[in-house]
Amino acid sequence: MSSAPRSAARVGLISLGCAKNLVDSEIMLGELRRQGHEIVSDLERAETVVVNTCAFVEDAKRESIDAILEVAARKGEGGVRRLLVAGCMVNRFGPDRAREIPEIDGFVGLDQLREVGEVGELGGGPPLPAPAHLVFDHTAPRLLTTRGHAYLKVAEGCDNPCTFCAIPLWRGRFRSRSVESLVAEARQLEAEGIAELCLIAQDTTRYGEDLALGRHGLLRLVEALLAGTSIPWIRFLYAYPTTLDRELLQLMGSEARLCSYLDIPLQHSHPEILSAMRRGGSAERFLRLLDEARSLVPGIHLRSTFIVGFPGETEAHFAHLLGFVERARFDHLGAFVYSAEEGTPSASLSGRVPKQVARRRHGKLLEAQRPIALASRRALVGKRLPVLVEGACEESEHLLQARHQGMAPEIDGRILINDGEAPAGSLAEAEVTEAHASDLVARIVAPALAATPGAA
Repeated sequence: MSSAPRSAARVGLISLGCAKNLVDSEIMLGELRRQGHEIVSDLERAETVVVNTCAFVEDAKRESIDAILEVAARKGEGGVRRLLVAGCMVNRFGPDRAREIPEIDGFVGLDQLREVGEVGELGGGPPLPAPAHLVFDHTAPRLLTTRGHAYLKVAEGCDNPCTFCAIPLWRGRFRSRSVESLVAEARQLEAEGIAELCLIAQDTTRYGEDLALGRHGLLRLVEALLAGTSIPWIRFLYAYPTTLDRELLQLMGSEARLCSYLDIPLQHSHPEILSAMRRGGSAERFLRLLDEARSLVPGIHLRSTFIVGFPGETEAHFAHLLGFVERARFDHLGAFVYSAEEGTPSASLSGRVPKQVARRRHGKLLEAQRPIALASRRALVGKRLPVLVEGACEESEHLLQARHQGMAPEIDGRILINDGEAPAGSLAEAEVTEAHASDLVARIVAPALAATPGAA
């Protein structure tokens, strides 16, 4: 790999999809910067544009294709001279995209993130459809794009047999990074001034099983990160219900730096649908697990995600899910309309639910969650909480934007600060003054509790 490009370029990047994809984007940006390219946030100034794609569900694929076509249409009009396509869609549908969109100048597969500079110069066709097998470690350069927090990808791939998910087809088998590498990268991120570290993977609670760490792998990693850094907030995202370590919850209940937050995608509640999905557990087991989490971690905030319209889902199955959500009382909830993905077992199941029915159920599920979420937020009015200040609100420079521990980045709303100041990237104490269905309003009542090194 060459250490410098033959000709430096202004490069812009569009990152689509999940936080795991965002880490891949940051590695590509870091590699491009290391090679001397200028990274620009304004795509109007870019000579080369990289679109890092998502191929999770049909809507995500359409968003990725639309982004590629939008850049392709701008080639030759202004400064854009080269279009690169990266990410999940390359490993899954690369030859199709090459055939359908000849304006693409090069493809960067999931194992080629550090070759993005060479692809930018030389171009080239996509690799044959295949799962990834590499794991990028702390030696890969990263250019952070987040405010106040950073994601730490602890593993790649997935071994779960979920019938609706095609991710193993392109992300490959589950493979963990070493504890030592993750602590080393966490220290690098701490030196860059982050106040929150978010551990992510496709199956985070299975971390370390392939490293002979047994069922306590994630616990051992969190302990090492707590001991090896002074990062104020550490959270892990996406807990599989059958591999969640109760000792990890016990640590969460006693360690202030481990965020009191659990994101546990359950996907459904009815036993027949769970069986068709090849998901372990049951509604009653899930409820017991949630009760245990609340008992071990007072004040914990809980999030889950569900799929509606799975093949064979009847009105009775959906009513069961609505009843479960009413009983579970999640603080945050996400939902997807089922998407039949090529190569997955569920794509060939009978009993396909019409799209309009699935969309109606999606809306009804979110509507059922709205008063539950609002009640959770209203319970915080008048309370003083540590908050992570992310900076000026995107809609108004007169408001600050922040989150408390029970809000993960990007997905759980935000706190709008309309009174008081605190540096971006710092922790402060805020009093909640208003609650809305998605957001909170608060005022800063105390100086930064733990300003982070290098905070702007």
